[in-house]
Amino acid sequence: MTARVGVVTFPGSLDDGDAARAVRIAGAEPVRLWHGDPELHGVDAVVLPGGFSYGDYLRCGAIARFAPVMETLVDAARGGLPVLGICNGFQILCEAHLLPGALTRNQHLHFRNRDQVLRIESVGTAWTNTFQPGQEILIPVKNGEGCYVADTATLDALEAEGRVVARYVGGNPNGSQRDIAAITNAAGNVVGIMPHPEHAVEALTGPSLDGLGFFTSVLKHLVGTPA
Repeated sequence: MTARVGVVTFPGSLDDGDAARAVRIAGAEPVRLWHGDPELHGVDAVVLPGGFSYGDYLRCGAIARFAPVMETLVDAARGGLPVLGICNGFQILCEAHLLPGALTRNQHLHFRNRDQVLRIESVGTAWTNTFQPGQEILIPVKNGEGCYVADTATLDALEAEGRVVARYVGGNPNGSQRDIAAITNAAGNVVGIMPHPEHAVEALTGPSLDGLGFFTSVLKHLVGTPA
């Protein structure tokens, strides 16, 4: 049976269509989920896409965290549902306390939009198991508030527990502490990433096909997960 991967649309989402396309290219069925509907409609995994949910008022992701769909999603994620938060989705996961730390204004106070090299640090997550440890990939980054910050104890714990999923290589585009581009929860089912793997899944439009691995990884994970 084809895996069904939900893609949530919030007011202000920009990359939900791209995320759904990436899911389809990877071989799964994308299921569009609406922020105001608490039902997840039986999906096997969920992507929170990039954009400016609710206009990024208050803080990025701060309002989206209280959307009806998130009330259901938080419980499902804590129960093991694979969830990938991309850019604004990463911010929402932090606001929902599914991931530690926060995303703040880029240190240089400028929006950054460029192709970015990342080094995959952890392949033990639901979203990175098709990569090799230390593999370098090229995917776009585009954010104004992508600087990952956390207290020293949290950063040390992420390092010690192998929960840093990816780091920036060849220059840090936003000043993230310890060059962190992506992290995971302790269980490995929830991943937040600031760059955009969904924009690197086709040769025609992306700088590479390297982003596709995030979406094929969750399919591999789901095949190995008991029903």
